[in-house]
Amino acid sequence: MGDMSELWPYDAVLYQPFEDEQILVAEKASCSAVKAYLNMCNLPYDVQFRANAEFMSPGGHMTKLPVLKVGGFVLAEFEPIVNFVEQRSESISRWMMEDEKTEMRTYICTVENTFTLAEMYCSFMLKGVYDEVTAPRNGCVFPWPLNKIQNLSKRHQAEKVLKVYQWTDMSFGDVLEKVSTCCRNLEMKLEESLGPYFYGERPCELDALVFGHLFSILTTNLPNDGIAQTVKQFKLLVQAARFVEYKYFQKKSF
Repeated sequence: MGDMSELWPYDAVLYQPFEDEQILVAEKASCSAVKAYLNMCNLPYDVQFRANAEFMSPGGHMTKLPVLKVGGFVLAEFEPIVNFVEQRSESISRWMMEDEKTEMRTYICTVENTFTLAEMYCSFMLKGVYDEVTAPRNGCVFPWPLNKIQNLSKRHQAEKVLKVYQWTDMSFGDVLEKVSTCCRNLEMKLEESLGPYFYGERPCELDALVFGHLFSILTTNLPNDGIAQTVKQFKLLVQAARFVEYKYFQKKSF
């Protein structure tokens, strides 16, 4: 892969909530996936933490995060940022066959619509997680009573998204089954691969996205760790995520 940074400005900034005090699981997954993707592309960027990062977002499908500012452009969430990078420079998946790219996009859609919704369900539909983690973290940067208002608004937005995808009537057991099925399909794809990534010896967008979700799930302590325990059953999948973290972040967090 050539150096894509020649077409990339050196003042790119990635805005996200504070990691230790504020960010939620789905937001952390999206931010981590984008960082992994930019690192795979060898594109420089500066990470800046903002309490109001979500409100800087021009919009989004689910999390509205992270927010990437590149020159005069402002984008948010994984897929819009990936599409922007591909339009501005060469795609890291340009070496793939067209049928592989089509298959990869299907996996990306499935991963986003499974993991992100499962993370949101866990954060907002499980009372223990909401009371002990979600509400305190989401409201920590706002004074009373604004923190209460913001928590109500955030919960309403999450429930609205979950309702659109018909997840509000599901039990947590149903959610875990969906996560398990998604992980099983991903692990089967890895078993077919001749390299450490989903499509062999080179990374693609799917590798970055799956890493983001697994990293967030496995490094966030929640009073209900059902999703983490489900993911841990798929050892090859976890191993692949660890490989991405070590190669592109030089860290071993899980």
